[in-house]
Amino acid sequence: MNPYFKLSEAESYVFYKVPKALFTEEKYNPVSTDAKMLYGLLLDRMHLSAKNGWTDKRGRIYQFFTVKEAQEKLRFGHEKICRLFSELEQADLIVRKRQGQGKPSIIYLKKF
Repeated sequence: MNPYFKLSEAESYVFYKVPKALFTEEKYNPVSTDAKMLYGLLLDRMHLSAKNGWTDKRGRIYQFFTVKEAQEKLRFGHEKICRLFSELEQADLIVRKRQGQGKPSIIYLKKF
């Protein structure tokens, strides 16, 4: 089997997109690479929220992405995932609205 990609295979893979601005703009320097990856996951899921019609009265798209789901995707522990979500909030990249006991937070993804 040939271990190299061929031209016909170039678009046959799905990728997560992480905005370049998160790495080039100085205001995002304090944000860890892991938090930037979490933002990329949230950005990827935004189309699903739009497809489901998950918008609020102001037309803002929101999503549900639990700590457990983030743990499964990124392979980090509970405390680290909570820290990553907090980093994104502090960097003004997301807003989380808590819904109450046992319900996932509503997450609004903000533009970078």
